[in-house]
Amino acid sequence: MSKTQPRSVKQDRAGKQQRREAERLRQLKARRRNKMIITGSIVLVAVIVGAFIWFANHPLGGSANNSSSSSQTSSSSSSAPYAPLNGISCDTQEQLAYHIHAHLSIYIDGKPVAVPQGIGIASDQSCIYWLHSHDTSGVIHIESPTQKNYTLGQFTQLWSQRFSNLQYPYQLDKGDGWQVYVDGKPYSGDFHNVVLKAHTLVTLAYNSPNAKPDTTYNWNGE
Repeated sequence: MSKTQPRSVKQDRAGKQQRREAERLRQLKARRRNKMIITGSIVLVAVIVGAFIWFANHPLGGSANNSSSSSQTSSSSSSAPYAPLNGISCDTQEQLAYHIHAHLSIYIDGKPVAVPQGIGIASDQSCIYWLHSHDTSGVIHIESPTQKNYTLGQFTQLWSQRFSNLQYPYQLDKGDGWQVYVDGKPYSGDFHNVVLKAHTLVTLAYNSPNAKPDTTYNWNGE
């Protein structure tokens, strides 16, 4: 039987050198491949960022369409059905920091005219103005985030411009022909300027000489 010849020292050294060279070449290829991947990624990110910046500064449709769109948005906001009016906002929740009540009685041509329910309250219940009515009792609710003076004119303006569908009497737009009483006493000024304070009683009588002004009202703890 033949015996296996032992490897010489030179052969062992040559084998090790070959393996080291192969490993060096493998690592070199790996570094080149990683460098190409990193470079490609950087280029791709730069292209994406550049495209984003370009489209941000050049919106589709051109500047004319963008200007038109902005104008339409602004117009839509200013003409929104429940936009703020004369310093009174329509908020999603009632404001209770300043919460008082006043009462309004209206007479036209000798007949009482009820203050409708829902003045100042969005029909879809999405918001409520700081001045509003919850029922037909004539009670005006003033619920504001800050304490300040509100006038009867602000309430009637809200009624006429935002809730005119609630049987708004056109006579309220007239400056004469009215007898005005505040807390049972004659008021000689423009009734639109009457300040609504806690438990203020306002009586408006148009062509109604026999109307009796309110002097008391059962607030039921309000």
